[in-house]
Amino acid sequence: MSPAQPTNPPEASAPAKTLEIPASVVVRELAELLHTTPIEVIKELMKQGVMASINQSVSYDAAAIVASQMGFEPHLQGEEAVTVERREVQEDTAKLQHRPPVVTVMGHVDHGKTSILDAIRKTNVTGREAGGITQHIGAYQVEIDGQKITFVDTPGHEAFTAMRARGATVTDIAILVVAADDGVMPQTLEAIDHAKAAGVPIIVAINKVDLPDANPDRVKQQLAERELLIEEWGGDVIAIPVSAKTGDGLKDLLEHILLVAEVSELKADPDRPAEGTIIESELDPSRGPMATTIVRTGTLRVGDSVVAGDTWGRVKAMFGERGQRLKAVGPSSPAKIMGLSDVPRAGDTLIVVADERAAREVMDVRERERGAAAQRATLEAFSSDVAAGRAKELNVVLKADVQGSLEALQQALEGLASDRARVRVIHIGTGKISESDVMLARASSGVIIGFNVRSEPGAVRIADAEGVDIRHYDIIYRLTEDIERALKGIMEPITEEVIDGHAEVRAVFKVRGGRVAGCMVTDGLVRRNSQVRVKRGDEVVRASRVSSLRRFQEDVREVQTGLECGIGIEGFSDVKEGDVIEAFHTETRG
Repeated sequence: MSPAQPTNPPEASAPAKTLEIPASVVVRELAELLHTTPIEVIKELMKQGVMASINQSVSYDAAAIVASQMGFEPHLQGEEAVTVERREVQEDTAKLQHRPPVVTVMGHVDHGKTSILDAIRKTNVTGREAGGITQHIGAYQVEIDGQKITFVDTPGHEAFTAMRARGATVTDIAILVVAADDGVMPQTLEAIDHAKAAGVPIIVAINKVDLPDANPDRVKQQLAERELLIEEWGGDVIAIPVSAKTGDGLKDLLEHILLVAEVSELKADPDRPAEGTIIESELDPSRGPMATTIVRTGTLRVGDSVVAGDTWGRVKAMFGERGQRLKAVGPSSPAKIMGLSDVPRAGDTLIVVADERAAREVMDVRERERGAAAQRATLEAFSSDVAAGRAKELNVVLKADVQGSLEALQQALEGLASDRARVRVIHIGTGKISESDVMLARASSGVIIGFNVRSEPGAVRIADAEGVDIRHYDIIYRLTEDIERALKGIMEPITEEVIDGHAEVRAVFKVRGGRVAGCMVTDGLVRRNSQVRVKRGDEVVRASRVSSLRRFQEDVREVQTGLECGIGIEGFSDVKEGDVIEAFHTETRG
């Protein structure tokens, strides 16, 4: 036998070469990695039932099988993406330069948040909407004494906390607007708690001091009652009397913002690839997906390849607040960017990557990390963390029907500290549990406790989507008993099964190594790697997981209701027409 033949024993016993393959790879590139022709790769893919052209991408799973067939030992290439994703950990301190502060304005409705922003910008909202030259991009910069300040033009603590819930830390300083005639109101209290939970410095702007019934001293007293003690009363919180109407005090406010920024020593490296936060996004009819980002560090340039949340693209153009085209944007500066493939969410992190391939790797890493972090922040989960020594503080949003109950409950909860953990009440209030409560709990990895109150429908919907634990009680001792057991680490975790969707098998196809079920998703959705049960009538014939999921020969992550797909089931090939595939997952129940 010729030594060149593949059946030669020494050749067969040679160790397989290790090959790193990205999560998604183009057929042409896969051929180069395997040192073969694209035709050979396409042939191997066809044996798996995957029809792909030379310029199409295939999943790691499909590529790994091809590599194995050709004598390689495949490994998922993930380390590079993780390094790209987390490069902010490594900053060159020698290149750090001072950057402008990023400021968010909060406060009660009608206390003048928007008026103050407009007065600072010397622009009227109505004038802008009537066709003025200023464009709303979600943020703008002002300059005072040669120094810049960036204002996030989406006032309100709800937007602030929604971004923080997604891991965004865009704000350096929070401006709390309180009307001198109204004083501290319910939304003011919410804003205080949201800013405190974020750990950002607070500057109080006491607005409407020009009104006859203005009473700044009463405002200061009310703030002190909420543990927000101003400087002239011996505290560390700056309070500036202002009037958005006359402009009085605004320069003083800006100067104090710069003073707080100087003390905070805000710095960034403008020479590195950019990282930023999406603060607004929209689908423009003529320009496509548009997103406003504030650059946190580095410099963003036209032509950069970027990843923003679940989407990516190449920056085709950037625009400033007056519609002017920008070529580059440095730290703390805002810009509206064009060129993303889809609309990202507010709070998504934007990073510059080398190319499309790196972008896809980063998105795949993010998807896996989201899956790993999908566990709900429940009392049971917290108790497990306490038992394992991983948690010491339980953040609680507390809502009750009346003020008297609220104060008694807060005192009771804060008195339940064990030698292992304690309760930190981050917000209290009367009335129904709101969407704002849910987002604060989500951003703080906390739970919500409602006593004799219900949850608003919108709050329930967001809590389910964001994995926030809402617990309702009507008897105090049951509430305190649950919290006490959680603090001691003795609350047993409860798992429950959640049905994701069903797919009806309408055809069965033979492929290399087994069979694929041609299905129609009849309700919910089916995800790649979902746990599944194959039902034949009332009988469960197999419990396994989805090993492959395709639409029109393309690997996909999930398939929604009403769509056809091909489903491969791990370790099971006896699937038949008429079977129902039930997809499900388990999660910790709060």
